[in-house]
Amino acid sequence: MQSQFDFRWDDARVLLALLETRTLSGTALKLGVNTSTIGRRLDALESAVGARLFDRTAEGVLPTALAEQLAPHAEDLERSAARFAMAAKGREVEVEGEVRITAPPGVADLILAPTLPRLLARWPKLRISILASVGYVDLARREADIAMRILQPASGDLVARKIGEPEEVPLASPEYAERVGPLHKAEDAQWISWGEDLAHIPSARWLSAAVPKSCVVLTSSSVGAQIGAAEAGLGVLVLPRIFCKTSRLVPVALAPKFRAKLPPFPKGALWLVGHRALREVPRIAAVWSFIEEEAKRIAS
Repeated sequence: MQSQFDFRWDDARVLLALLETRTLSGTALKLGVNTSTIGRRLDALESAVGARLFDRTAEGVLPTALAEQLAPHAEDLERSAARFAMAAKGREVEVEGEVRITAPPGVADLILAPTLPRLLARWPKLRISILASVGYVDLARREADIAMRILQPASGDLVARKIGEPEEVPLASPEYAERVGPLHKAEDAQWISWGEDLAHIPSARWLSAAVPKSCVVLTSSSVGAQIGAAEAGLGVLVLPRIFCKTSRLVPVALAPKFRAKLPPFPKGALWLVGHRALREVPRIAAVWSFIEEEAKRIAS
């Protein structure tokens, strides 16, 4: 008689995380456990399978052909576990518990976080976790409950609602804007731009096209650092106009002839995204509605 295969649904997460990170420590960090736990889980999994799944090396772990073959089946198991958990959560009746929100750093730090006192005053049993990340987390794998994204999702069983269409404009401290404006050419001001890792985003591409590199005095991938420097009077940055309501920044005046020569300013969108199966869970529905309300209030 064939022996029972001792495999837990959660083992699928370990296998997939190892395939993604290729290190025990990276997998431990991703799953929120220690490295020795991952080592034991991998040993147990390989014992259950009866074959080696990863070759341990000084640099990390290398998947065997069997591990690669098991990956799509592990993904199916993880999706099934996620659907099971979502169905169970759908039975919640009170607005309480943790809601995990992911958003781009500038949105998370300067727009979302300041609204939380009003949210928790309305629903005091809520607990909020914010993941400020440029990269997208996987809502289907329950890495977050609600996402605020600059791109509409193109796949997955997701619900998306556009909550803003922010136009980006040159901003500076009131003192600096008054001293240099109206600008007749880019060289009339010092500029603040993005780090090389974010050179692909619309405002970085606009600055690259419109402003000589010699005029850029600061590059940073942190929107908080950019805003702090601009508020201190360092120079001009390009951000959505909405940041005028969350900082000391004001629009910088442009001379008409200079404005006519410039490429169109970036105009994007901000989307509120959630998994369809969780959309009506009370705690998630409450936070979703609150974010929609705040987006309307800030835009007005």
